[in-house]
Amino acid sequence: MSERKSSKISKGKIILTGIAVLMIVSVSAVTIAGAMMNKNVKKEVEKLFSSVDNRGEIVTGEALEGLPESVQRWLRSSGAVGQEKTVAVRVKQKALMRLSEDQSWMPVEAEQYFSVEEPGFIWKARIQAAPMIHIAGRDRYYEGKGNMLIKPLSLFKVADSKGEEIDQGSMLRYLAEIMWFPSAALEDYITWEEIDEDRAKATMTHKDMVASGVFTFNDMGEAILFEAERYGEFDGEFRLETWAIPVREYQEFEGIRVPARGEVTWRLEGGDFNWFVFEVQEIRYNDPVSY
Repeated sequence: MSERKSSKISKGKIILTGIAVLMIVSVSAVTIAGAMMNKNVKKEVEKLFSSVDNRGEIVTGEALEGLPESVQRWLRSSGAVGQEKTVAVRVKQKALMRLSEDQSWMPVEAEQYFSVEEPGFIWKARIQAAPMIHIAGRDRYYEGKGNMLIKPLSLFKVADSKGEEIDQGSMLRYLAEIMWFPSAALEDYITWEEIDEDRAKATMTHKDMVASGVFTFNDMGEAILFEAERYGEFDGEFRLETWAIPVREYQEFEGIRVPARGEVTWRLEGGDFNWFVFEVQEIRYNDPVSY
């Protein structure tokens, strides 16, 4: 009797030991994979910032001449006039995201890096899909090309999206997000067309691609909405749909007033789908320390 009991205890110990070893190996694999992805993103950020030239150029009132009145009002209200022209940006965010209306919201922590004179960005995110399960995401716009990389647990590549539709969407994302670095509105690759006293159309031309969107401003000169026709993937195919980013709660970061909260919504035939809600926690300007 005691021998059978001893045998059962030994088997139990072996099983528990095996489970413990498996857990240690799994945690180690996730840790190593996460470190490797961070290392790769770091290299991409260093490359993005390699051409940044912080010349200390000051934005003057004369530089605004010829722009729609609403855009001039925005640049003055933001505090960009009299400040150094932005050439590099680092942003930290907290957010919630979901992939469909019937899915739960997932917490997101993200960092984003922009170069301005040669437009581009790297967005790195950690999405908490479930307890002990995260998704690593990296969105990029570099040399006119977009790329979205998604890896559950930082281990398995489930998406590595590329192509003209991704390029167009990434360019529009860059254009929308100049709300966080308003002096980019003065760059040669962006042209402006007045629609009415509160709206202006921005057209970005870069690397043989053109994309346009409409900014809406309030009486205080704050940008409150960006809308564009953007390619998205729906039911397994890409198509153009209205993409909207309403923003609010302006805060000052290093002397520049920008929106600190907002959301990203697809305006579809069947109704609006709000899939991303964000909060800006920190912005650093013209400090292109890579990581």
